[in-house]
Amino acid sequence: MTLDRSKVWTGDLNAKALEPQPRVTVGLYDTTLRDGEQTVGVVFDPEQKVEIARALSAAGVDRIEAGFPRVSADDARAISLILDAGLEAEIWGFSRAVREDVEALVELGVQASVVESPISDGKLAALGVSRETMLERIRVAIAFAVGEGIKVAFFGVDSTRADLEFVRRAYESAVEAGAEEVVVVDTLGIATPEAAAFLVGDVAERLDYEVPVHWHGHDDFGLATAAAVAAVQAGATWVQGTVNGMGERAGNADLVEVALALEALYGIPTRLRLEKARALAALVQELAGTQLAPWKPVTGDNLFTRESGAVAAQFHDPPAIEPYSSELVGAQRGIVLGKKSGLDSIRVKAAELGLEVPEDQVPELLEAVKRAGTKKRGLVTDTEFRRLVARRRTRSVD
Repeated sequence: MTLDRSKVWTGDLNAKALEPQPRVTVGLYDTTLRDGEQTVGVVFDPEQKVEIARALSAAGVDRIEAGFPRVSADDARAISLILDAGLEAEIWGFSRAVREDVEALVELGVQASVVESPISDGKLAALGVSRETMLERIRVAIAFAVGEGIKVAFFGVDSTRADLEFVRRAYESAVEAGAEEVVVVDTLGIATPEAAAFLVGDVAERLDYEVPVHWHGHDDFGLATAAAVAAVQAGATWVQGTVNGMGERAGNADLVEVALALEALYGIPTRLRLEKARALAALVQELAGTQLAPWKPVTGDNLFTRESGAVAAQFHDPPAIEPYSSELVGAQRGIVLGKKSGLDSIRVKAAELGLEVPEDQVPELLEAVKRAGTKKRGLVTDTEFRRLVARRRTRSVD
């Protein structure tokens, strides 16, 4: 979808600092149903996975990783249901560099899959496997998958902590075996944006810029979105991530955040329908049973809700207090009342609720709202505000 630039109010500093930028549309690869489900305590049943997959496809996500069939019978059933759902998005599977994993995909009729293998010395040592043995496993598994008609993207686990020369050998071996794409993977979220750009650029160059490169990052240092953007700037044409940044430990890159940053700040297009972002996030949050921080970028409840009286005074002028329009991400703007409210907060809320409040009663109402909010240590609800207005109306009549 083409971003409506009239709804982005970020000024021109970014353009001055960033030009030139790549303009190739970046593909979004969602792994909520596999990597996202690894969030502690989260389990999606097959029907819920189909519901999420439908919402992802409707929101313009290009590829959906439906799952890892050898985890359980439910996972295999979910993949089968998603494959049969007739979605516009491409449906991908997940496999280790293990023949039995690939066979499970073949049995389900999966036509595209990542094939993963650890490539850092730390991971190899933990598994008791040598570099050469792992290279052979990669070659054999990918060749088998390709021979069975599966399009493969090689997924080098922990590539950001691996020896650079071995990273190069692993990706070259995967491509020689038939992998059509490769995924650079920041398994533990340790890469700075500069490191992400360096590694993606190195891999792309090593493969003569002929093989599409993905970036898959985690958020352990709070840099997942920044690293994904840097990877795109360095040549990655796919970003992998999850809805709401779900995943192990600190989670994965949040695909919605990445898409908005790419489009609004960098002018790099995706196909995500941003106006569906918050509904998608809410659906996944509900089905996962996890709560989002209200201040979370893009999808948090507080982004377009104002309590501060100083901000309420400018509420009529969204560009003065917001970096982009609420309409861009399908959100509603609103004023809430509490300890931090001001006179304009009372006026705006009264108008919103259709209440007639004489101007001379506004200061008194504000004091009542502040007292109530302080005593409650929270917000004054619309119902409570109506009662406060009604009491003053009754007193004035008496």
